[in-house]
Amino acid sequence: MVDRGEHLRPIERRILHMSDSGLSSEEIAQRVRRSPGHVERMIEWTEIPRSRRPSKFTRALESRVLAMRDQGLGYEEIALKFRRSAGNIRQVEALAYYRRAVALLRPPT
Repeated sequence: MVDRGEHLRPIERRILHMSDSGLSSEEIAQRVRRSPGHVERMIEWTEIPRSRRPSKFTRALESRVLAMRDQGLGYEEIALKFRRSAGNIRQVEALAYYRRAVALLRPPT
């Protein structure tokens, strides 16, 4: 039996709920705007055991932006590298610091 706990993403929980309700892969695919094959793969992937929830701070863009800021690059320089605006890079940096702070405040599991 699949552990349908917290470790699943919302889309995975939703697809499993619809599958348990008796909907076919085609019907689920239409509702979540994916292909039937993708829906079937997601159902199979939920059976793979996961040791913990994925980290909320492991986003590649956020890590790279923070590393570049630590190197002294400005928002405009970083924005050019990622083809984004300087304002967006500021937001990415702020979100990365926020996620880091939340992770620090979370009790160890």
